[in-house]
Amino acid sequence: MEEELVNIARYLPEMARRSPERCAVKAPTGREPGGAIRYRECSFAELDADTDAVARLLVSRGVERGTRALLMVRPGLDLIQICFALFKIGAVPVVIDPGMGYRNFLQCVRRSEPQALIAIPAAQWLSRLFFPAFRSVQTRVTVAPAFETARAKHIDEGPFPMAATRSEELAAILFTSGSTGPPKGVCYEHGMFEAQVRLIREAYGIEPGEVDLPMLPIFALFNPALGMTTVVPEMNPSRPASVDPEKIVRAIRQCGVTNSFGSPVLWDKIGRYCEGQNIVLPSLRRVLMAGAPVSPALIRRYEKILPNGAVHTPYGATEAMPVSSIGGAEILEHTSNLTEQGRGVCVGRALPGVEIKIIHIDDGPIENFETALECATGIVGEIIVKGHVVTRFYDKLKEATFLAKIRDAGGEVRHRMGDLGYFDEAGRLWFCGRVAERVRTPSGELYTDCCEAIYNQHPDVFRSALIGIDRSQHENPRADPFYSPAIVIEPEKGKFPIRPARRKKFIAELLALGSKHPHTEEINTIYFHRRFPVDVRHNAKIHRLTLARQINKINPPRKKTLKN
Repeated sequence: MEEELVNIARYLPEMARRSPERCAVKAPTGREPGGAIRYRECSFAELDADTDAVARLLVSRGVERGTRALLMVRPGLDLIQICFALFKIGAVPVVIDPGMGYRNFLQCVRRSEPQALIAIPAAQWLSRLFFPAFRSVQTRVTVAPAFETARAKHIDEGPFPMAATRSEELAAILFTSGSTGPPKGVCYEHGMFEAQVRLIREAYGIEPGEVDLPMLPIFALFNPALGMTTVVPEMNPSRPASVDPEKIVRAIRQCGVTNSFGSPVLWDKIGRYCEGQNIVLPSLRRVLMAGAPVSPALIRRYEKILPNGAVHTPYGATEAMPVSSIGGAEILEHTSNLTEQGRGVCVGRALPGVEIKIIHIDDGPIENFETALECATGIVGEIIVKGHVVTRFYDKLKEATFLAKIRDAGGEVRHRMGDLGYFDEAGRLWFCGRVAERVRTPSGELYTDCCEAIYNQHPDVFRSALIGIDRSQHENPRADPFYSPAIVIEPEKGKFPIRPARRKKFIAELLALGSKHPHTEEINTIYFHRRFPVDVRHNAKIHRLTLARQINKINPPRKKTLKN
């Protein structure tokens, strides 16, 4: 029996038939005299026809089923059109975060070996300047002039014959943010996209006709399948934390946005703006906060801002998403007090079709699941997941795949999230930090999110980071070394302690907070830092290993003392 066509692009012509006039994409083009955002609107019928035309153009330039096509275009209508055109062809979009720095970016390009480059003029120029990284490129398409030609030449040629892709066929290569190591290309298969669409729709009750403002561009690709209008936000995708909250709030109110995804850093900035301006957002039904742990304080902020909506905090990674989810109401009622006591961040229960296990921490590879030791309820271990939304391998990185994936007796792949956590008695998953960022001390291991939650409650602390300093030799030279734990503080704006008296008082208050809890009472070294290094995708995940190197290099560790 022939396998059913599995291709996320098939949803677009379906929406074009069912609701041809409904708006598919609203892309900002400027401002009206009164301040309202001016949008270019594209209906589902227009978007389907445009992607057919772009697909024909790309085929005429040599792009075919299986071709790897690197995208270097701005988020918005062009990105959506190109991705759906490539999906229709059966080609493979390669999407790399633009803000990861030239060195990382060029390494990702070189490793992925794209055969086609679809890019804006400036990016085409860049690819020639750094030709060795782009040596594999055989086809170049410059977005603006080529697409205008495509629409004029191919718009009336009818539906494009969509490739009959199958579930395990490579659909896209999306790169990780590289929060605790080099960015890696994650191989998405067509079946995984389909599973994600079903899971997101069912988990959050999304209905056709809703309006989405995705503050992570790749999430816009799910919207045609979900029947949602995409409102392109006015923001720089390479620096999301620099967003102007007024622009986001105006878009939400002007377009009647019902759904939006973004990092906690973004929603914190937007929430503070709404509080300061006494603004509520009644159209929003759900706000999805992900990319880093979400504090109970941030969820409380949105209780008044969302009179008709709710906060949800899904948990996952580029390699597996979504894995679990929990609503803000459950957090505030049942888990927030434990988070503030340093028990970790509750990320909810496994979503349908996803299996989560907690195993004993092992820094090396695990060849098969049967050799892994599962942790009992309440015991912190490494989080591993299995399901249709879990990717099976990294692109051209056998060693990384070997370290991150585990085969079970049935041949299925389980992904090691690289995160620490545990299950509570109610079956909820709790996140405690990254495996690579735990700090080994003579008294035991400390976990980042459990310790940082204590210090984050100080009113002048924007965020904190647990790091290891003062590396010492262990009695056994072949054993892992111990570290002295330290807390680095990024103060709230205007609260950086410049004067010695204020600094001394600030440190004393922080040490007093830590002394109240057994897992932080022995932390007696405090540093301050004006701005933490963070991931490029969400600007929310702290690069604690980078921060530790900075602190160790600049500041010789001295107890209860700080030098900036």
